Amino acid sequence: MADQIPIDEQPRIPWRRITLFSVLFIGLTAAGLYVVYDLFAGRTVTFDWRLVQPGTLLAVAVLLLVYFLADGLRLFYTLSALGHRMDLRVMLKLVFINMFVSNVTPMATGGGVAQVWYLQRHGVPIGRATAATTIRTVLAVIFIFSLTPIFLLTLPTLKNQPILDQIDVALSVIIFLYLGFFAIVLFRTRWLILPLVRALALLRKLHLISAERHSRWQFKARREMLRFSVSFGHYLRGPRSSVILSVVFTAVFLLSLFSFPALLIHSLDYDVNYLTSVGLLVVTTFIMYFSPTPGASGISEGLFGTFFRDILTPNHLILVIVAWRLITIYLGMLIGLIIFQKELARNDRDSS
Repeated sequence: MADQIPIDEQPRIPWRRITLFSVLFIGLTAAGLYVVYDLFAGRTVTFDWRLVQPGTLLAVAVLLLVYFLADGLRLFYTLSALGHRMDLRVMLKLVFINMFVSNVTPMATGGGVAQVWYLQRHGVPIGRATAATTIRTVLAVIFIFSLTPIFLLTLPTLKNQPILDQIDVALSVIIFLYLGFFAIVLFRTRWLILPLVRALALLRKLHLISAERHSRWQFKARREMLRFSVSFGHYLRGPRSSVILSVVFTAVFLLSLFSFPALLIHSLDYDVNYLTSVGLLVVTTFIMYFSPTPGASGISEGLFGTFFRDILTPNHLILVIVAWRLITIYLGMLIGLIIFQKELARNDRDSS
């Protein structure tokens, strides 16, 4: 097939770089926790056994199951709308692979490559795999970027946040530009070809890329944009039930993700409005999208501590941050690392 990657051109996994970023992820996470511990938690942290009571663990397990299943199903139905029916077990493996790779690469840059590689190994053409993962991501971004201004304007807890007072105008501009950009990506993809061609021409003129690389990149950029444009049209014209379910499970995935802090805080007997907790995490997640660190490490912990310091007592702040990241990120990353290693070993056997 024209969309298959020849064996000698399949992407090699840069393990040294991934290892370096993994160490960086751990170091920045520790640094972020220390900053919260020093500035907001009064240098105190107390383990609370209420977090491991049977009722709490059961609730966390159920919500975690919904979280992982919804993550797999949102891509499953996106692919279904594009005409590809995948085994749900394959989708669930991909959930964890993406969680590992995207969190150990800056701004999740490796997640998309890993997903396309994995889907291609299971029979999905590269163009469709790229379109499916991009559409899946764009749907989540639209939800988050649309909700963020609402919570910024309505949540009293955010009114006196110094970090937001300094960047509120910038946030508004960024939200507007991002939503506009994604609207063009989705509905007028061809409009992006000319600016991209000119940008590549400028890089060539400045001698930052060779003539050969300029020609190759220009060809690939045009080809992938046109493929995406065609694939998104197929997505919109796909089975209506699959399109609707891809949006529904994106919403379920995000709602479950944003509900974990509320569940943890409730288990510690705090009386906090659910929408307040969800809104604070929506804004946290929005800012995390722009973090250059692997998995928003350090940034996420600092933001959570900043936004929730007036809700939680100092001795519980670090505890809830660690529990939140453990459930939503660290656990999935560990599972993803194991699955990724097995898939790579299987790929090596198949190639030999």
